[in-house]
Amino acid sequence: MSSVADKKKATRAGNYFISNYPPFSFWSDDQNAQVEAAYDQPSKEGVPLGLYHHIPFCRRRCHFCYFRVYTDKSADEIKHYLDSTVTELEMMARKPLIEGRKPKFIYFGGGTPSYLSAKQLGELTDRMKAILPWDDAQEVAFECEPGTLNPGKLAAIKDIGVTRLSLGIENFDDHILEINGRAHRSKEVGRAYERAVAEGFDQINIDLISGMIEETEENWQRNIEKTIEYAPDSVTIYQMEIPYNTTIYKEMKDNGKLVAPVADWETKRRWVKEAFAALESAGYTISSGYTAVKNPEKTKFEYRDSLWGGADLLGLGVASFSHAAGVHYQNLTEIDDYTQAIEAGQMPTKRSFRTTEEQRMIREFILQMKLGKVDSSYFDRKFGVDVVNRWSDELEQLTDEGLLNVTGGKILLERDGLLCVDNILHDFFLPEHRTDRIV
Repeated sequence: MSSVADKKKATRAGNYFISNYPPFSFWSDDQNAQVEAAYDQPSKEGVPLGLYHHIPFCRRRCHFCYFRVYTDKSADEIKHYLDSTVTELEMMARKPLIEGRKPKFIYFGGGTPSYLSAKQLGELTDRMKAILPWDDAQEVAFECEPGTLNPGKLAAIKDIGVTRLSLGIENFDDHILEINGRAHRSKEVGRAYERAVAEGFDQINIDLISGMIEETEENWQRNIEKTIEYAPDSVTIYQMEIPYNTTIYKEMKDNGKLVAPVADWETKRRWVKEAFAALESAGYTISSGYTAVKNPEKTKFEYRDSLWGGADLLGLGVASFSHAAGVHYQNLTEIDDYTQAIEAGQMPTKRSFRTTEEQRMIREFILQMKLGKVDSSYFDRKFGVDVVNRWSDELEQLTDEGLLNVTGGKILLERDGLLCVDNILHDFFLPEHRTDRIV
């Protein structure tokens, strides 16, 4: 069971952020035939479809990065990879599960999608749209590294239909950007933001990270002030974690250190709490444990909300994650393995997990908890489960700890509960999926 005292723990290596259920550690590489079986069945009426495209190229690898990225690929290698992703899309679009559907949301993530040239972006998306049109999409999201954005690049991103531009700023201080391995600097941030505003994107999002190496109280306050000065449509704030496949962890291991050289969890959560309070004072609304939006009626996170409501997701590219008719799977995690599988006409599946209806219910419940509120009537209608009754003991304990309250069938997280939501979600896992808690 969770404890408020847990939030004082030092930051140690391991994953903290919960993005799926059951956890990835339970996925297997000996069940991959189930992925093809999922795509061979027709889609269920009312289930939206999303499309994710992984661009695994960066100018520089951040020290805290745990994604599959490459900093040494030639133009020919990049073209070969992009061609492979288009072939993968062609292959999947013919499957009964996908055929005839149009994606409700599209997300370009990385790595650094804005690493691609304007020409590469245009050619890639034209080919994708010809296979799976997204003229009805409610959101096209695109991650950017500020130092890659010139006027021509931003115009090209706008032209391909991007509605939400997400700027990976992380911090406004050049020293902190440098020692954490970021490629961009503060001057590039200012220029990129001004250019993005001038292009007239529907939504501009700023990403920040609390607890970067050598971050101080003063620096964090300046980050908050600068963000409010920019006045983006939305702000996403992550708390620094140190997964095992990061440069920071490697250095910790080499030096025999157990504690990461970043702020402890109590400090990181306090910093996010201070940021949320300042943003609320500036007119923003807190929409999840990580996000604040200027106008909740206008600014939506379609990708997030649809996924957390059980949408199908087709993930393209190396190491991409997908959700197909109740089957979770990840693509091969090395670029050469991925492209070779595509060239052989094979699905590039690395590992997978077929969920039960109960597991799908739990997945939606814990992910929607990250929004700060859960309506039990949704789960009663969709799954025939009274979640308040099912987890009455867990909810009572969390209520006693001051982390949430339950009123009229609605679970509402208090601000302190929202800031440590990834920790308390373990309480709702099935016993066989519970592992040692990081924080």
